[in-house]
Amino acid sequence: MRLLVAAPRGFCAGVDRAIEIVEESLKKFGAPVYVRHEIVHNKHVVNGLVAKGAIFVEELDECPNDRPVIFSAHGVAKVVFGKAKERKMNYIDATCPLVTKVHLEAKRYHEMGIQLVMIGHKNHPETVGTMGQLPPGEVLLVENTADVLNIRPKDEKKLAFITQTTLSVDDTSEIAAALKERFPNIMAPHKEDICYATTNRQNAVKCISPLIDALLVVGSVNSSNSKRLVEVGKKAGCKYAQLIDTVKDIDWRAISGSKIIGLTAGASAPDILINGVIQEFKTKFKAEIEFVEITKENVSFKIPREVRN
Repeated sequence: MRLLVAAPRGFCAGVDRAIEIVEESLKKFGAPVYVRHEIVHNKHVVNGLVAKGAIFVEELDECPNDRPVIFSAHGVAKVVFGKAKERKMNYIDATCPLVTKVHLEAKRYHEMGIQLVMIGHKNHPETVGTMGQLPPGEVLLVENTADVLNIRPKDEKKLAFITQTTLSVDDTSEIAAALKERFPNIMAPHKEDICYATTNRQNAVKCISPLIDALLVVGSVNSSNSKRLVEVGKKAGCKYAQLIDTVKDIDWRAISGSKIIGLTAGASAPDILINGVIQEFKTKFKAEIEFVEITKENVSFKIPREVRN
């Protein structure tokens, strides 16, 4: 059996930064440090930070005023910052800089009197945070091409669209095309909103999918970019694709007849989980491991000044 390991895979710069912010905050302020929402969408990462003294909550109401609170990498609505300031809380923003870029883009369009359409998943924390940068009704959400037909903007000649950063590149292109067909004057992002890590991981999966019998994607079920990798693999020609949290979740019966297996991981999945799958294939099948690198990533983001040592 051969195991084709796609690269890039696993942690992106925004995830690295968010985890480092929590770890450095614990060192600087001591435990506990509160985190509003999962810092990134991975159970293994969250549990590891809990063991170090982080407490994860869903709302600020669950946090005391005298302990630091960190906002997750997905970003938060403007009202959350307002509540934190009102309570004079020590808050640290771990929003991925590429998500912040979309927030700033949304505010810029709003100041120009342009209504926004957001391509994203309803109730995903990133979508909620981005839409929450502007007053209610100023951002219309579309999840698919059918939604494009149902939205009713205030002025069809004053429209622009933005996207969630972790979507399927191909699906987003289809929705963007539908928007441009219905609203010929709609403005597109100056630079694609889908982040480099999502694009690179999807391209790597597209590259290996025609060569493999099955694809395993390491990532949590609530990770948008991980779920998209499963979909991309199937669309690119892989007959079977499974999302797994850890090696224990692999459906061995489903892949029993496979000769070539593909392996990748979402942007919030740590190396320890990926290496666990590789080791299991070596032990179980004496599998030949082949790394398929599509592109190199050398992106890094600084952590906020208030938590730097």
